[in-house]
Amino acid sequence: MKIIADTHCHTVASVHAYSTMLENIKIANEKGLWAIAFTDHSGAIPDAPGNWYFENLKILPKKIDGVRVLRGIESNVLGANGEIDLPDLKNPLDWVIASIHDVTWNGKHGLKECTDAWLNVAKNSYVNVIGHSGLDDFKYDYEKVIPIFKENNKLIEINSSSFRVRKGSYKNCLQIAKICKQYNANVVVSSDAHISDYVGRFDEAIDLLKFIDFPEELVINSSVDKFENYLRNNSIFFKS
Repeated sequence: MKIIADTHCHTVASVHAYSTMLENIKIANEKGLWAIAFTDHSGAIPDAPGNWYFENLKILPKKIDGVRVLRGIESNVLGANGEIDLPDLKNPLDWVIASIHDVTWNGKHGLKECTDAWLNVAKNSYVNVIGHSGLDDFKYDYEKVIPIFKENNKLIEINSSSFRVRKGSYKNCLQIAKICKQYNANVVVSSDAHISDYVGRFDEAIDLLKFIDFPEELVINSSVDKFENYLRNNSIFFKS
């Protein structure tokens, strides 16, 4: 399976990441990627850039060194009500990931609270991607929620970094992928790179999908046509 876009990458704007946009683009170009999404963290993360950073992403060219650049953000799900810390921008973004991080979650995070959170996030028309939702400490009712993600055109992320840095994620991601297959829910494969060497590193995610014979047609970033079609129809602000 060929992945044509890395849809989750961080830069030095998120201080716990270590490469610039141009360093990431260089690797994306070398690996033959069609597109890269820059998705630095939104405000609730302690070292996130300010809103002006995201406002000023308007200056980015559509392509740099032949790689399509998507202006994105990784927003935080703040609690069971599904609120996310997406800033109110005059110059909106192409690509919005919603993720749970323990440092930004408020209140209890049992199965009910996490299920409620994702059901509420599914209603948010700005969100494109459900980010690394296989967290072991934030399990939700996959059978109940994944069909709602599908109904609301949310992409469920299969995040290669999860298998290295998020303990217990593999078994949960495997279950999530199986249920996505069962309900024909679309997924997106990403690196979640925090340094340029990891841009375009999808091996762990692809191996998991191959293990369950996951249909390639449900992997939205496995072809340019599928990915562009998704953006045109589901990214509120994307311009091709």
